Amino acid sequence: MIRVTGQNTLRMVQELGDFALFSSRAFTAAVGSRKIGRRIVRAIYEQGVRCVPVIVIVGLFTGLVLGLQGFYVLNRFGSEGLLGTLVSLTLVRELAPVLAALMLVGQAGSALAAELGIQRNSEQIDALETMGASTHAYLISPRFIAALLVFPIQTAVFSLVGLFGGYLSGSVLLNLQSGVYWSAVYNAVQPEDVLECFTKAAVFGLLTIAICAYNGFNAHRRRGSTGARAVSASTTRAVVLSSIVVLAADYIITSLLVHKP
Repeated sequence: MIRVTGQNTLRMVQELGDFALFSSRAFTAAVGSRKIGRRIVRAIYEQGVRCVPVIVIVGLFTGLVLGLQGFYVLNRFGSEGLLGTLVSLTLVRELAPVLAALMLVGQAGSALAAELGIQRNSEQIDALETMGASTHAYLISPRFIAALLVFPIQTAVFSLVGLFGGYLSGSVLLNLQSGVYWSAVYNAVQPEDVLECFTKAAVFGLLTIAICAYNGFNAHRRRGSTGARAVSASTTRAVVLSSIVVLAADYIITSLLVHKP
């Protein structure tokens, strides 16, 4: 048992080192890369434009549920006027960056891992390396740069749609005055809350895209599986690990940036 534990620990440390080297190469490869702008635009389309519908739908229903539950909870204490404060701070500080990242991982991240896995399985990546092309600059770096732009924007969209959903629940369906709701939202959200929201979004974007790209890029190294099975296993592992890392990073960032009285 001790031997197996030691082997698994060493394998984990080695994989963490490989992941760190992979991510650092992707960042350094972006410097001086030619025609990277076109690939960044494509990555922005894949991570941003194609994911807008799911962000809007999930954001709307998140706001609707927050508004509904929040109204009935605050109603017990005669504080319905604080519904805007509850919805806005919950969305901006926590739910918007976390849920937006999870949705982007489920759609864009899984697609990235599968695409790179298929390219590795069909030896397209090997062909690029044989020709002397930088696979990190061509395949990975544009996705990293796009994530820094897309994840904060998508999180902002999620927050705005969620606020509107809270308005629909509280003001349209439950007869809370709209002025009271939006006034509470305006007074509650401070610049440091928005900064925390965007900081989380950017960190989540880099971590999740790096994990998905790493797993897809190294699909051929999966033990006990080859071909399509290796691609499937790598994609599943990328999504699961990314989701766990998002929640863990959310706790760490919140503990570092929490506003103490």
